[in-house]
Amino acid sequence: MTQPNGVHHLALMTADVKSQIAFFSDVLGMKLKALYWMHNVDGYFHAFMELNANSSVAFVFAPAVKDIPVDYGVSHAGNPVKPCAPGSMQHIAFSVDTDEELLEMRDRIRSRGVRVLGPLDHGFCKSIYFGGPEDLVLEVSTSSEAINAEAWIDPEVVALNNISTEELAAYKNPAAYANTSGVPVAQPTAGNGMPEYTQMDPEFAGAFDLPDEVVTRELSENTPPVKLASAG
Repeated sequence: MTQPNGVHHLALMTADVKSQIAFFSDVLGMKLKALYWMHNVDGYFHAFMELNANSSVAFVFAPAVKDIPVDYGVSHAGNPVKPCAPGSMQHIAFSVDTDEELLEMRDRIRSRGVRVLGPLDHGFCKSIYFGGPEDLVLEVSTSSEAINAEAWIDPEVVALNNISTEELAAYKNPAAYANTSGVPVAQPTAGNGMPEYTQMDPEFAGAFDLPDEVVTRELSENTPPVKLASAG
């Protein structure tokens, strides 16, 4: 079945990339793996902190970010049980494998002077909670087994969200997908009611209507900023 198999990277905006790198490296033990000018965007740069070989927390720096005010309940939640605007990040939960590793992370974080709440036992996971630079709301969790949907999908909440029996069955077991036509699916037209990148410059928005091969050829940039000596 075709589906995502993990989080490749979660990108967070920052006005102070050094403080984020220092925190995620020293406090959480993540390795800095990339720090470079963001491709095709003047004045921006990217930092990638490694979770594993194919999963990172990324930070995007832009000079204008320092002038954008923090507004709790709009731009930031402020803590794990407060609301914020639709589409904004409420919190990030990182994963460890065991209860022992969760306690080790609690102690590591506290040893750096950061206050930690927990662990709390939520039934299908245990979690600790703490804050990060620029008012990030952070969590580390561990699960000893997969979530049992029969135990954790509440019929009352299903009904409150007007989810029918048929819809629930489809949500629990999404339809498989295979392109059997032998040709790529055509780009949908803009404004068809489905989500799109919003507030784009017209020049960038037009890129969505270019042939895929043109986008790959003209907009890709795969050269590392540092040239490595060839092996041998």
